[in-house]
Amino acid sequence: MASTPSFTSTPRVGVANVSAANTNRDGSGTITALITGAAAGTKITSIAAQAAVTSTAGMVRIFLTTDAGSTWRLFDELAIAAATVSASVKGTRISATYTDLVLPDANHRLGCTTHNAESINVVALGGDLT
Repeated sequence: MASTPSFTSTPRVGVANVSAANTNRDGSGTITALITGAAAGTKITSIAAQAAVTSTAGMVRIFLTTDAGSTWRLFDELAIAAATVSASVKGTRISATYTDLVLPDANHRLGCTTHNAESINVVALGGDLT
């Protein structure tokens, strides 16, 4: 057990745009890097997905790797609702909050995919630990 507590000291924002369809849930196919843990660890507090275009019902999948991207495992899924964007209809946005998601080092990373071939911006918010 650590002798002193760890706190986030440096804010971190990971941003990715995914648009290549990947229907796989087993960690195969195209996975776009979202955020990499820092040497002392990185705590992720939330992940949001915002459709940049008209969307059909689908999924944004969040994957976790512990070996710098060699092996990806499904961590979470964010449901994307169908929406025809216009001046009066905004694109679909969904977010998830995490209380215990920590990437302990640089080998731990989050990646993301989209089920449908539609442009989705994915943002991870958190901070590096000290």
